[in-house]
Parts: sequence; structure tokens; C-alpha cells
Amino acid sequence: MTLDRNQAFRWCGSLLAMALAAGGAGYWIGNRGQAPAPATTVSADGQKVLYYYDPMFPNQKFDKPGKSPFMDMQLVPKYTDDGSAGAAPGVTIDPAARQNLGLRVVEAKMGSLAATLDVTATVDFNQRDVAIIQARSGGFVQKVYARAPGDVVRAGAPIADLSLPDWGGAQTEFLSVRKLGKPDLTAAARQRLKLLGMSDGLITTVERTGRPNGVVTITTPISGVIQTLDARPGVTLAMGQTLAQISGLGTVWLNAAVPEARAGDVRIGQNASATLTSFPGETFGGRVIAILPTAQADSRTLTVRIELPNRGGGLRPGMFAAVVLGGDAKPALLVPSEAVIRTGTRTLVMLATGDGRYHPAEVRIGRDADGQTEVLAGLSPGEKIVASGQFLLDSEASLTGITVRPIGGGQ
Repeated sequence: MTLDRNQAFRWCGSLLAMALAAGGAGYWIGNRGQAPAPATTVSADGQKVLYYYDPMFPNQKFDKPGKSPFMDMQLVPKYTDDGSAGAAPGVTIDPAARQNLGLRVVEAKMGSLAATLDVTATVDFNQRDVAIIQARSGGFVQKVYARAPGDVVRAGAPIADLSLPDWGGAQTEFLSVRKLGKPDLTAAARQRLKLLGMSDGLITTVERTGRPNGVVTITTPISGVIQTLDARPGVTLAMGQTLAQISGLGTVWLNAAVPEARAGDVRIGQNASATLTSFPGETFGGRVIAILPTAQADSRTLTVRIELPNRGGGLRPGMFAAVVLGGDAKPALLVPSEAVIRTGTRTLVMLATGDGRYHPAEVRIGRDADGQTEVLAGLSPGEKIVASGQFLLDSEASLTGITVRPIGGGQ
């Protein structure tokens, strides 16, 4: 079918008129359900209602109560606050809505917060319990006993037999002086043997037998683990040369990683208890002996050194432990941890004033333990705060522009 020019213009005009009419009708229908009522309504308790809204979508407003089209919950009324002249500005919630939202109000109370800190640690040798075995005189190694690095030895265990010619010569001189029968010269000769490094037991043996002994058996002075062993048969020794190093196992260290933010909760002498997967159901008690001065840059932690008794030698360096650092419980103003709102820039709680109003207050918090949070500033004992549903109230307070009570203001 072919249309002339006039018919085409008339057809386009008709289509344009139909589109404008449909758009206007759609605009009227779309705004009819969301616009607030031109006049306020009055609730059952006499308060004037501006509109109703869904706390999860507070920007959408409705002129009648009912169920939210977005969530399976009742709409919440927004009041004009005309019935509370002179009251502090705040969020007002209908009593029925409070019940539906599950609002729970608690009181800030003084209490004691256990100063405990859970950290992880690794077992290490006690670096203060180390024995260095050296040659007290020049000579050579005559015999080495069956020892190797990593062996666990008891105190008095033989390490090597050393032939020390200088000691043999000194002992011969001592026996010669002793035969003179002069106590003062004998005492001086005995003192010389001690200065050369001979033990009282060796000197007594030389006196009793009357024969010099230039071969000495070197033993370990403590029980522990052989860390290094440089004694080999036939090796020539110089005076002061190290033959072995022994690390004791009577006590061990726990190197605990404490976050730098909790460094103030740790002190020297503090009690600590450790548990290890190797010993289920057993707890090892110790105390903090040092806080190392350097923080770990990669983990932002401080190393806290804890000393533990190692009865039976079951605690081995390299083991992993869970540590609880205990402290004295101190009085503090406490609130439930769930009542605290952390926004990233500040910390808030929602105050309940008792007249059905709620408004935010800024606080400064401290430690957390057992579901309780310490409030350092911004709140007074006896003030009531919202412990459940406070996030919805905070959202409404932000939308209506309610000023947050600053720390130190209005307490």
C-alpha cells in the first residue's frame, strides 16, 4: 500500500500522540505508589506519620502501612517528631516496629575484663643455657667417643680423650715440690695446676697416685644436645680451641608473635600457658622473660620470649605452640561487642534515651574479650545503648542528618 505525503504526516502525528499519552499515564501510575501522602496521618499513639519506609531500602517512601515489596517485613513509619518538642533529635521507632526489628537495649556497666591474649609461638633452645667445651692447653685428640651433632647427652658424658704434654710437665713439677715437704711451696704448685685449667679431681688423683697424667677425658658439664663437635682423632689442638657446644634442655624458650597493636598488654614476668598438639590435654606453664626490641616488618609483630620448664625433655625446638598470655583483670566500662558499630573512620554506638528515641554517639574502645568490649571514652555508666538492630537505626540517622554526639559531649 502506498501513502501520500499528507497521509504519512497524519499517521506519524497519531503515533506521537499515543506515545505521549502512554508515557503520561505511566508516570502518573509509577509515582502514585511511592509519593508520600500530601497530608500527614496520625498513629495509634497520637504521633504524626509523614510516610512509611523499608529500613533496608529507606529511599523508597510509601503513603500506607503494609508489607514491604522488597523484603518480607512490615513497613516502618517515619514521624514528624512534633509530639516531642524540646527533646534531643533522634530516630523514633514505633513500638510495634521495634518488636518486629528485634531491637534490644542494654546498659553500659562497670565490670572486669580478663587481660588475656591468644598468640602463637615456636619452641627454641634456651640460649642462656649453653656450654662451650674448649682445650685448656695445647695438645692433640687421642680418642673420640661415639658422639655426633644432634645427640642428646647427659651431664658427665665423655666427649674425647686429649693428650696435653704441658699438663704432664706441670704435674711432674708439682710432685717434685710436694716431696720437699714445704706446705707453702706445695700450695703454690697446686694453684699453678688450677690456673692451667686442671680440675680439683684431677689434681687429687695425681696427689694420690704420685704419677703425672697427661691424658684427660673431656666431659660435658650439662645435659643437652650436641650442637657442634669439632673433635677428631689425631687433630692437633691449640689452647682455647673449641671442641664442642652443648645446648641444655632443662628449660626451653617460646618465641611468641604478639601483634604490635597489643604490645601494651604484655609485660616481663607475665604468666603464660602453652598447649601443643604433641601433648593433647596437657598445659605447660611459664613466664615472660623478655620482649625483644625489634618488630617484624613483614608481620607487624613483636617477639615475646617465654621460658618454660622442660621436664622429661619432651619439648623440642621447632615445635608449634598455642600460647595464652594472662594478666590481672582490670575494672572497665563494658558493652556487648555486637553493639559497637565500626565505620572505618570512627566507632559508634546507638543511644536509647528512654523516650522512644535513638541517636548515635561516638566512642573510643579498648580491648575485646568474651563478647564484651571496653569503652575508654564517649560513654558513661548507666547509659543505655542498642545491642541488636543498631545498624538500621544508624542508617536512618545518617539519612535524616542527625548529628553524632562527639566524645566528651553531652555525657
